[in-house]
Amino acid sequence: MADLAAQVGWQPACRALGVSRATVYRRRRAPAPGARHPRSARALTPAEREAVLAQLHGSRFVDHAPREIYATLLDEGHYLCSPRTMYRLLAAAHEVRERRNQLRHVAPRPELLATRPNEVWSWDITKLLGPAKWTYYYLYVILDIFSRYVVGWMVAHAESARLAERLIATTCETQGIGPGQLTVHADRGSSMTSKAVALLLADLGITRTHSRPHVSNDNPFSEAQFKTLKTRPEFPERFASAEAARAFCYPFFTWYNTAHHHGGIGWLTPAMVHYGQVPLVRAQRQQVLTAAYTAHPDRFVRRPPEPPAVPDAVWINPPAPNVGPLPRIQGIGSAALQAERLRGSRSHDLEGGRYLGTPENDLPVVSLAALTLGVRQ
Repeated sequence: MADLAAQVGWQPACRALGVSRATVYRRRRAPAPGARHPRSARALTPAEREAVLAQLHGSRFVDHAPREIYATLLDEGHYLCSPRTMYRLLAAAHEVRERRNQLRHVAPRPELLATRPNEVWSWDITKLLGPAKWTYYYLYVILDIFSRYVVGWMVAHAESARLAERLIATTCETQGIGPGQLTVHADRGSSMTSKAVALLLADLGITRTHSRPHVSNDNPFSEAQFKTLKTRPEFPERFASAEAARAFCYPFFTWYNTAHHHGGIGWLTPAMVHYGQVPLVRAQRQQVLTAAYTAHPDRFVRRPPEPPAVPDAVWINPPAPNVGPLPRIQGIGSAALQAERLRGSRSHDLEGGRYLGTPENDLPVVSLAALTLGVRQ
């Protein structure tokens, strides 16, 4: 700026650079010596300030607020200064804060890894609008995050820990869950964090985890499944009764598990992934793509086509890249085991038509046989 002004002058230089001349002149002017404010006659003397700080820092008052110190000294017949002056002295010493380290309770960030079906389940409850205002039905859904397969669902008149306990117990029995095999993840709703559900999972040898408070994306798979449910064209605005809600959910979950091609699992259906049909289906798809490539190789510019792959691992909140290597991925299981499981599965298991009928809020305790999933009541 100064070099340009020496050649063309300050006014043209300011105009060329788009700078105000007043700003340039003000910054070039030597700063005026600061005006010294006279000391107030009411101010504390250095000795008095040291006496106040000694009281504030002493072991007797180190954990007390200035107003508490002020009142205590008054009761003892002493006056040092006002509470506001105490605050000013502490602020000058950068001590207006908690003078002890405060313990913060931070909920852990859930990091869950699923490498096969029935390793991590996610469950949640959503409301379905009833026939009148302020009336709702409650849809409980348990989802396998690896296969996206709905392993259990139920429509009830209320959100209840007792009903959730029944659904989880029956679903675990239907899927053949053994101790130490499964982790169940949920948000922090009252039913999810209830003692009844916690004791049930502990008895079954199931690990439970919860979302962090006020964090909406710690349970993404259940939320995505509810979005799929409520954005279907046939989803009604309101349900006339709980029976009508069940009549809608039964074919929906049958479609979702056996006919819905999910983008997160290589455009396969959840039942294909859950029951180990991935190699067979991908081999069939590869044959179709190979035939198409043989007929028209010029239509595939980069490389021969391949069917979409199924992820080997599914995470809820994957760790940061610098945390370390991912754990070794285990296979889903032998082909013989998968075939045996398919032979032992009922048609209702494959279709996902499993729910518990709960027409009333205050149901009596019933036997497990009466709650068998897949039986329409």
